[in-house]
Amino acid sequence: MLAKVDSCTIVGINGVPLDIEVDITDGLPSFDIIGLPDASVREAKERVRAAIRNSGFSFPYSRVTVNLAPADLKKEGSSFDLAIAIGFLAATGQIPKGELLESGVFIGELSLDGSLRRINGTLAIALSMSALPSHRAKTLYIPETNAKEAALVNGLKTVGVSTLSQLVCHLQGENNLQPARSLSREACKAKSSDLDFSEIRGQETAKRALEIAAAGGHNLLLYGPPGSGKTMLARRIPSILPAPSNEEILDITRIHSVAGQLSAKRPLLTRRPFRSPHHSASTAGIIGGGKSPRPGEVTLAHLGVLFFDEMPEYNRELLEALRQPLEDREVTVTRLTATVTYPADFMFIGSMNPCPCGNYGDPRLECRCSPNQIVRYRNKLSGPLMDRLDLHVEVPAIKYEQIENKDPGESSAAIRNRVEKARLKQRERYKEIAVTTNAGLRAKYFEHYCPLTNEARALLRQAFQSLGLSMRAHDRIIRVGRTIADLDSSEVIDSPHIAEAVQYRMLDRQV
Repeated sequence: MLAKVDSCTIVGINGVPLDIEVDITDGLPSFDIIGLPDASVREAKERVRAAIRNSGFSFPYSRVTVNLAPADLKKEGSSFDLAIAIGFLAATGQIPKGELLESGVFIGELSLDGSLRRINGTLAIALSMSALPSHRAKTLYIPETNAKEAALVNGLKTVGVSTLSQLVCHLQGENNLQPARSLSREACKAKSSDLDFSEIRGQETAKRALEIAAAGGHNLLLYGPPGSGKTMLARRIPSILPAPSNEEILDITRIHSVAGQLSAKRPLLTRRPFRSPHHSASTAGIIGGGKSPRPGEVTLAHLGVLFFDEMPEYNRELLEALRQPLEDREVTVTRLTATVTYPADFMFIGSMNPCPCGNYGDPRLECRCSPNQIVRYRNKLSGPLMDRLDLHVEVPAIKYEQIENKDPGESSAAIRNRVEKARLKQRERYKEIAVTTNAGLRAKYFEHYCPLTNEARALLRQAFQSLGLSMRAHDRIIRVGRTIADLDSSEVIDSPHIAEAVQYRMLDRQV
């Protein structure tokens, strides 16, 4: 007998529908799974056989063939167990081939006792199903521990299942499993961070630069001696970023769901991510990839912040690999089995010392590095990479008078209020061209959305010629100037806005 049930798999961060065909015929006992399965999928036959028997159903000695269609798509993971088991029970007549079976999509990993284990990527699967007219009316059967995550998608019926026997009773009409209810945004809200800009003494120029970067979504490099507060400043950036919209929350959560970084208690991520990978991380770990493509840190930081502390300590090949996602806001990973494009729209924040010992240029301390050491250290950051960083900001050593000053600095809440107003202006301005921040504005729109006064244009021309700027640096100065004008509630970009934007190209001035 032949039975066919619906399932789904993950490709990149999107769900792809699958047909699970189970054919049972007479012959020598065997259990074959075809359709480009990997090792974990091939092992499903042992899990399914044990789960069926331990759930009280029979597993006849027959020739069993399971086809995962489409056959040219590589199948990975253990989430096909439930669909294979249901298909086997339907093919052997142990459950009816009725409307409940035909309208269901079955996903889940089986334990040997027939219970279902938590899987990754259920939100991505649910979002993809809701976007397909052919799957919108179907019911998604998934492990109970994943049910609240998938139920976040409106208009899709999701049923949580704890055991195989429980699901079989439901399909036989002996009990009625109720659709899962999602948790509210408030219930999933994470504890607010206690990091605040009011704790930082001095560094007013750096604070201003971080406010501009947050308001326009710009990339930024903090440059200064050890202990000046670069890491402290960077880790407080999330406290001044605007809260993500409902659509952005789903995008963030979907990526972390595929990466297996969601918890059953809090299936919805309501804060922007802040990722700070160690300098020993591999290129595949940062950019994404591996033998079977997986999202990397640039994708996990999507709609949030990616922070590289002490950038010159990272592998040169890894730093150069950042150039494409910084420019295109997405990353394409090509492997033998698949080509996958991941989103990578993040704010990049980097920090570095002026030299290996950190004392170069400090009037109080003597630098112990040779000129060649300093050149090699700085050359780890190539010109094309530096071009893609909108702001280069010096963070000088703190003076003791600033440490003694007990007056609290401006709070993150006050800065975030200005950032949110500037972001709102940008969303309204660019709503016709699907751009959300000034950092994402393409140069062809400058004439319309970034009008410069004659004085501002003359100042930009002078800076371009005297600093030897590239065309990319020129465009980034205009984008930063647009953000400064937004914070100043100005519709046009004036010379003070351009002057401040040029001031933040510090490393260009040192060339």
